[in-house]
Amino acid sequence: MTSATAGLLILILAGVMNASFTLPMKYTRRWAWENTWLAWTIFALLVLPPLVAYATVPHLAEVYRTTSSHILTQVVLFGAGWGVSQIFFGLAVDSIGIALTFSLVLGTSAAVGTVVPLVTLHRERLNTPAGHGILAGVAIVLLGVLICAVAGKRRENAQHAGSDTHKNATAGLALAILSGFGAAFINFGLAFGAPLVQSARSLGAGPLSCTTAVWVPLAAAGAVPNVLYCLWLMAKGRTAAKFPAGGIGHWGRAFIMAVCWFGSTMLYGVSTVQLGAWGPVLGWPVFMSLIVITASLLGMLTGEWKNSGTAPLRIQWAGVTMLVIAVFVLAGITRFVS
Repeated sequence: MTSATAGLLILILAGVMNASFTLPMKYTRRWAWENTWLAWTIFALLVLPPLVAYATVPHLAEVYRTTSSHILTQVVLFGAGWGVSQIFFGLAVDSIGIALTFSLVLGTSAAVGTVVPLVTLHRERLNTPAGHGILAGVAIVLLGVLICAVAGKRRENAQHAGSDTHKNATAGLALAILSGFGAAFINFGLAFGAPLVQSARSLGAGPLSCTTAVWVPLAAAGAVPNVLYCLWLMAKGRTAAKFPAGGIGHWGRAFIMAVCWFGSTMLYGVSTVQLGAWGPVLGWPVFMSLIVITASLLGMLTGEWKNSGTAPLRIQWAGVTMLVIAVFVLAGITRFVS
């Protein structure tokens, strides 16, 4: 098995895990959203990254000491930007619904998170078969996501016919697009934090754990806006008192969410190493596509498309089909890159 093939297989697992990480939220009904999200933030962004890094990266402190402050600052700023985008995501869901928000956010993120590293780090390869293929793959991803967005909008309209659920659609669309730009910052942090990965490798970290060195500052910076937003919501709604009602079961579900999310991001980092220098460019649109595909299937299995009619479901399947095609196109590009 080639490293590129291994990278693609790892990407599939990462996409499935990422799309599934919010499922336990369906079973934390004794908590408000902010209770669950705060618990997830603590586990996923503040606890697991440093624990895994210290366990798998030798001389971790030396990695950060020998990396330039400019690189570390970039990684931290990208993490903070991603954290703010998560707040925009929550506000967009409240305005335009889950399906449309997910499609817009992941579509924008797939395009921005791929094109920026491609232009910045591989500008000389743009006018090559690999560059053309990647841009074509991204275009197919955007088309697939757009089709899914149409399906999601029709589903929302069918399920909320006669109600005034989404009052400020224009603001919601703007927030979703902004969230998509910010969501790509995780990929920027990994792409531009490559010196951290190289330093970890030189100090003894293995190929499967070296990217963990990037996640510690990236995730910690992303946690700050999330924690502040959750604390503000809890103060506003006085929902901190709900923590005891959930008991250890709700904390356990939040931990499972964290394991799935951080596990998926770690696997994504591993896949970029397996895919070589073009990892963040090739891997990101495939990762986004797999998340949409898996989330669509899970939504159908858990009844999210009930009472929406057959037309939205058919449109959604057409969008998913386009995303599957995009995955195969981008997977085929691996033979042209090194």
